[in-house]
Amino acid sequence: MANHIFRGRLLRRGMDGYELARRAAVWNERKPDRYPDAILLAEHEDDVVAGVRLAADNGWTIGIRSGGHSWVGNGIRDGGLLLDLSRLDGIALDADARIARVGPAVKGPALNARLGEHGLFFPTGHAPTVGIGGFILGGGYGWNSRFWGPACLSIRAIDVVLADGELVHADDASHPDLLWAARGSGPGFFGVVTRFHLDVHPAPTRILRTVHTYPIALRDEVLGWSYDMLETLSPAVEISAKVGHAPGLGEPAVSLTCTAFCTPDTGEDLLAPIEAIPVRDQAIRATVNQETTIAALYDAADRLTPEGYRWALDGIWMDGDSGDVLDAARPMLDDIPPGLNFVLWMLWGGYPERANACWSAQAKLYLSPNAGWVDPAEDLRHEQWAHGTLAAIQHRSKGLQFSDNNLADRFDLGLSATNAERVEEIRSHYDPNGRFNGYMRPGESTTAYAAWLRTE
Repeated sequence: MANHIFRGRLLRRGMDGYELARRAAVWNERKPDRYPDAILLAEHEDDVVAGVRLAADNGWTIGIRSGGHSWVGNGIRDGGLLLDLSRLDGIALDADARIARVGPAVKGPALNARLGEHGLFFPTGHAPTVGIGGFILGGGYGWNSRFWGPACLSIRAIDVVLADGELVHADDASHPDLLWAARGSGPGFFGVVTRFHLDVHPAPTRILRTVHTYPIALRDEVLGWSYDMLETLSPAVEISAKVGHAPGLGEPAVSLTCTAFCTPDTGEDLLAPIEAIPVRDQAIRATVNQETTIAALYDAADRLTPEGYRWALDGIWMDGDSGDVLDAARPMLDDIPPGLNFVLWMLWGGYPERANACWSAQAKLYLSPNAGWVDPAEDLRHEQWAHGTLAAIQHRSKGLQFSDNNLADRFDLGLSATNAERVEEIRSHYDPNGRFNGYMRPGESTTAYAAWLRTE
C-alpha cells in the first residue's frame, strides 16, 4: 500500500479536529448524522489525486464538498472519505479570451468582483455563500441565467481526478462524454473537478430592479399575472415572486421582484411592463426601476436564507395553464408555517438545450418551498411542509434542480429519463467500481422526515 503524502490535513474519525471539520462541511445548521471514516482537507489538486488513491487502497467510497452549501450535506456519507475542496478557491482570468479558470470552492462575489474589473460577468448562484462546484455541476440557475442560460452551459473544460487517481483535462474533443455529464449531472457526477474552465460574458452596463410588495390576500392575482405575462419580458429580466415571511412587515405578504441586466443591445426600458399589474395601486411598498449592483444583489439573496438556521428546501419545475398551476400549488401556499418560511415562484421560461450537455430538466416555473427554523424539535413539521406538499403534486413535476433537492427524501428526476440513463452508462465506464458516491438513497437520509417516512 502506498505512503500517501498530503499538503493538507487528513483527519480520521476520532482525531482532534475531525468533528469540527465534519460539521463545517455543511453550511446548513441542520447537520446530517453521517460520519465518514476520514476527511481530507485538500490544499492542492495533488492532495485530491493522493486522496482518491488513498480511498482506492482502503476500499473507501468518496464524497465531495466544494463550497459546502448543499442543503442536505450530500458529500457527507457514512464511511469512506470526504474530500473537502473548500480551500481550492483560486481564480485565473484571461480577459482577452474571456476565459476564467476557477477552483470548485470559488464563490460568486469573489468571481464577479474579479471579472467586473475587466467588464465581464458570470451567472453565479444567487446566494454569496454558494461555491461554484456543486452549483455548476447541477445545472446552475444564477444571476441573469434567463439570458445566458444555466451556468453549466458556460463550462468550456474541466480538470478532473478520475476514479483511478488520474488527473485529466476534459473538453469536448478529449473527453466529450465526461464533459457532457459534468454539464448538469449534479451530485451524480463521477469525478473530482479541481478546476473549471469557464466562458465568461460581457457585464451588464446597468442593473435595474423593481420590487412590489402586496397583501397576502392578493397572492393569487400577483402569481397568476406574473406567470401569464412572462413571455412579454426580455430574457434579460429575471422575475420571481416570494410568498410568506416578509421582513419589516410583521405579517406574511407576497412580493414581486424583477431585475434587469441591461446592455446597449437590450436597452434600459425593460421593467416598465411590471407597472401594468392590475393590482398596482394596492402595493404596500414599492421600489421602481432602481439602479443596483451585483454586490447588492448578493446581499439581498443572503438575507433571504441567513446562516444559523435549520433549512429544508425542495422544488419542482412546472408548466401548464396558470389556473391549474395555482390550484396545484395552493395547498403548499395555504399552509406556510410561521417564521422564516416562504415559497419562491421563480419564472425561468425555458432555455434551449444543447447536445453536449446532459442538463435537461426545466419548465416555465420553478416552485420552491423554503423552510427555516431553529428548534430541532420542529424538524418534522417544517420538513413535511417542504417535501410533503411537493410529493402530493409529484404528478405535475417536470423535474427538479439538484441544488435544492434531497433525493433521499423526495425522489424526482433532475435530468430527462434518457439523459439520466446515459449518465449511468458513462459512469460505468469512468467509475466501474463505484468509487464516487452518487445520488443519495432513502436509507442514507437522517432527517426527521425520512424517519417518519420509514414508519408509514
